[in-house]
Amino acid sequence: MSNQVKVKFRRSAALAVAAGITAIGAVPLLAESVWFLAVLLVPLAIAVWAWRAGTDVDERGFTVRALLGRRTVPWNAVDGLVTDGRTVQARLANGRLVLLDAVRPADLPRLVKASGQDLQTGRPEAQDADREPEDEEQEASAPA
Repeated sequence: MSNQVKVKFRRSAALAVAAGITAIGAVPLLAESVWFLAVLLVPLAIAVWAWRAGTDVDERGFTVRALLGRRTVPWNAVDGLVTDGRTVQARLANGRLVLLDAVRPADLPRLVKASGQDLQTGRPEAQDADREPEDEEQEASAPA
């Protein structure tokens, strides 16, 4: 059995720090009225969400964590990974998409490596190494 490597994708810690500073700045509002206590709950909820939310990946599957809950999905239920601009989603076998929180398209190699799978990047450098020199000449002479 191989060593289980768990990779955690999280949002920047600066978000939690900013929310904490905002909560400290809102404390003087309590001197006006106790009803301003609700104002403190918003930055505190954001701080907890920023600290907790994210995606954990290992060889068995991935877990997406939110402020109050989490969802674990095994790799055998995943059809593929889909990038949409700045986000990554897992397409499940039933056709649904699950947003992988805090995972960016640049993080895909780390995510796939943590899953225990091989990644074929399709980069030109990797393809050129396998080609014969004749293929390069044909490609260069092909009309654009």
